[in-house]
Amino acid sequence: MSKLNGKTVLITGGTTGIGLATAQAFHAEGARVFVTGRNPKTLAEARALLPAEVEILEADSSDLADLDRLVGTLRSKVDRLDVLFVNAGIASFSPLEGVEEGHWDGQMDTNLKGPFFLTQKALPLLGKGASVIFTSSVVSQKGFAGTAVYTASKAGLAGLARALATELAPKGIRVNSVAPGPIETPIQAKLGLPEEAREGFRQRVSLGRLGASEEVARAVLFLASEDASFITGEELVVDGGLSVA
Repeated sequence: MSKLNGKTVLITGGTTGIGLATAQAFHAEGARVFVTGRNPKTLAEARALLPAEVEILEADSSDLADLDRLVGTLRSKVDRLDVLFVNAGIASFSPLEGVEEGHWDGQMDTNLKGPFFLTQKALPLLGKGASVIFTSSVVSQKGFAGTAVYTASKAGLAGLARALATELAPKGIRVNSVAPGPIETPIQAKLGLPEEAREGFRQRVSLGRLGASEEVARAVLFLASEDASFITGEELVVDGGLSVA
């Protein structure tokens, strides 16, 4: 039997990378899938790549008015949400002395404030047996120079998952996070990391390579499914051993 047969799923940041791979995996497992994105180019590309049954919605995860519109659209289409995968995020790195307020606000709004308020706004659609999953990062486990703002946002998200796991447990809602390490995704290209930096990551990963989006998607599928029915408040690290090397 398919792991998510008959389930309704929302994936934010679902038009590229980990979100796109997870949308494909969830659809293959029988879910009705909604994905969001905010970039017209990647929205169009996702429409070409994803099955026609997957509904693609434009929404900016850092904009609370957009999140209200998103939840309103969902409520007009479905009466419940079984899985909320809060995956949308951005990354921008700078040494401490180079950080300006806009650098801080941009990442906090997308990586932490947006996920918090989306979960709050979607709560009426989440019922007993629902699963909420946040995409944190290996940086919440291991420190890297020049990533202080990004690290703070993702560590905050991991802490949010733990707190909400306790708060929402009486409602029968599980809350977990998945923490990817260095994964081959479009965000890596946007960061403009030189090949020597990428090679440095490979050397630090115990398995000796970067991960694939599909490998993270399988971890998210596990957390979303009944296979993880007794797991809540956990951060599942998918980093090839980077954090323990």
